[in-house]
Amino acid sequence: MEFRLIYDGPLKAAAGVDDKHALRKAFHEQFKVLWKQIPLSDNQGFLEDPPKKNSISVITGFNNYKFAPLVCENLHLICELNITLLRPEAPGSVITQGGDIDNRLKTLFDSLRMPKNKNEIPSKILVEDLDNPFFCLLEDDNLITKVNVATDRLLRENAGQNDVLLVIHVTTKAVRAIWGNMGLG
Repeated sequence: MEFRLIYDGPLKAAAGVDDKHALRKAFHEQFKVLWKQIPLSDNQGFLEDPPKKNSISVITGFNNYKFAPLVCENLHLICELNITLLRPEAPGSVITQGGDIDNRLKTLFDSLRMPKNKNEIPSKILVEDLDNPFFCLLEDDNLITKVNVATDRLLRENAGQNDVLLVIHVTTKAVRAIWGNMGLG
């Protein structure tokens, strides 16, 4: 399965919990739409918690928070990311005023995965404030098996030093063929 995620906003090298959650929420909104499209719309049973007998669920949670990662061990999926990162600096400026690229990518990867514990969710966010389920790409960022990053200049007046425009081409792949992941990898 292939699709693209878009993000237009700040991407900090040394991002905190609130910054990562803002990115996670931007991606969540896109995943809500993706789950209404084929082939995911044909697999709404994946979103049941608890799953029906002999069914698969992608719902994972802790402390009453419920997350729905598409790329997860239950579906035996991994993913590859092809990222275009536009930033307001000259091409080739790896160490930049907005932060080095590898730390910005770490922030991005953290926001693409579900939180691992309640400390990765802003303290002001209550369980009731999160959509149930809260959609994300990854159960864990170790399910990313390949990353390609192309950077270029963001041609926008008054762009802040942390501003980026991201286009993330996601390709999911099955590592083990099962009935549930047909059409997903």
